[in-house]
Amino acid sequence: MAIATFKRYERKYLVTKQQFDEILPKLMEHMELDPFCLNGNEYRIYSIYYDTDNHDIIRQNSDKPVYKEKMRIRSYYDRKDPEDKIFMEIKKKSEGQGNKRRIKIKIKEIEPFVNEGILPQTNDYLSAQVAKELQYFLKNNKVHPALYVQYDRLALFGKEDKNFRMTFDRNVRTRRSDFQFGESDIDVPLLENGEYIMEIKILGAMPLWLTRLLSENGLYSHGFSKYGSKYKKEAAEHTLEYHLTDKNGNDVDFDYFLQF
Repeated sequence: MAIATFKRYERKYLVTKQQFDEILPKLMEHMELDPFCLNGNEYRIYSIYYDTDNHDIIRQNSDKPVYKEKMRIRSYYDRKDPEDKIFMEIKKKSEGQGNKRRIKIKIKEIEPFVNEGILPQTNDYLSAQVAKELQYFLKNNKVHPALYVQYDRLALFGKEDKNFRMTFDRNVRTRRSDFQFGESDIDVPLLENGEYIMEIKILGAMPLWLTRLLSENGLYSHGFSKYGSKYKKEAAEHTLEYHLTDKNGNDVDFDYFLQF
C-alpha cells in the first residue's frame, strides 16, 4: 500500500480549443510535460465518486462551504481484476487550499472497507493513518459509488518549480451506473465538444508571466467541479434519484431546504 499527500492552491478555468492552442506553446517555454504524457500524448484517468443515497456530500459541497471534502477511487489504467491495485482518495478543501490524501489498495478490498469498515492490511504507518482517516469518513457518511468519470489529461510541471503544475482535461464522460473502470455505451459527455478544463495547482503565488498570459487570452478563474457540474445539471433537469423528507416525513424536493 502506498500513500501520497498534496497541499496546494487550485484554480480552474474553462478553455476553448482555440485558447488551448494559443497558450500551450507559451506555457512550454516555462514548463515541461508530465512523464506520463508519453510521446507528448494525453493519459486517461478513471474515477468513481462516492456519495449518499441523497447526494449529501456533493449537495453540501455545492453550497460553497468554507470546508468541504469528498471521496473517490481512481486509476490511471483500465483496472478490473480484483487483485489490481488502485488509489482510494479523500480530497479536502479549506479556503481555497486543497489537500489530497490517498492510499493504494486492491479492488477486492474496497467493498469490505466501504461497507463494513474493514481496514486494508498495511505495514506502513503513514498509509495506516490515512486508511483510518478514510475509515472515519466512511463511518460518518454511508456512501456508495455515485458517479463514474473518465477523461483525457495533458499535464505540465514548472521547469524550475516541480510543485507548480497545470492540467488540461478533455473528453470528460460520466455515468451513474456500471461502476467499473473503462468505457461504456451509456457514457454521457460533460463538456462541449473541444472544451477543456484547465487547472493551475501551485503552492505559492502564481508566476507573473502566467498572470499576464491568462489576462491576454481572457481567461479568468471559473470554479468547476466535474462531479459538481454533473450534479447541478441533473438537479436542474429534475433527473436525480433521491428520497428526501421534511420533519413530518413528507416527501420534498431539494428546493424545500432553500427556505431555511
